[in-house]
Amino acid sequence: MTDEGDTVTGLATPSGSSVRQLSVFLVNRVGALMSLVKLLREYAIEVVGLSVQDSSELTLVRLIVSDPETASTLFIEKGIPHAVVGVVVIELAGEDHDLSRCLAVLLAAEVNIHFLYPLITRPGRYPLLTIQCDDGGICADALHAAGFHVLMQEELSR
Repeated sequence: MTDEGDTVTGLATPSGSSVRQLSVFLVNRVGALMSLVKLLREYAIEVVGLSVQDSSELTLVRLIVSDPETASTLFIEKGIPHAVVGVVVIELAGEDHDLSRCLAVLLAAEVNIHFLYPLITRPGRYPLLTIQCDDGGICADALHAAGFHVLMQEELSR
């Protein structure tokens, strides 16, 4: 599952490239997250996944968006500090493909998980889980081999 065109993690399938997460560092003040989301919305970029970690001085916001390239360019233009990292997004589709099974697959593959968070889902669809780990290729390959649907960026872009 490699593709030379995906410079973030090297992950890709014939149907697309790996999902890219933007990690944004915000000053910890009232309304900072709202301002960020409004800025993205002005450029028709949808937030489809979100994780917020707060500290006394800064807030780390992890975002999965519908158009990571445009969002990254926008952040550069606006001077918003951020980083881009490849993540694996899977569908938790029932008993044979639930969180417990996902974690068992990753344990068997000896993948070290750095963080997990759910995506904002649409009604009538299975839950989605974002996984960032030490080796995205092994993670995606192991989960795909176990029958999990590993989503590509194009599937999250509306």
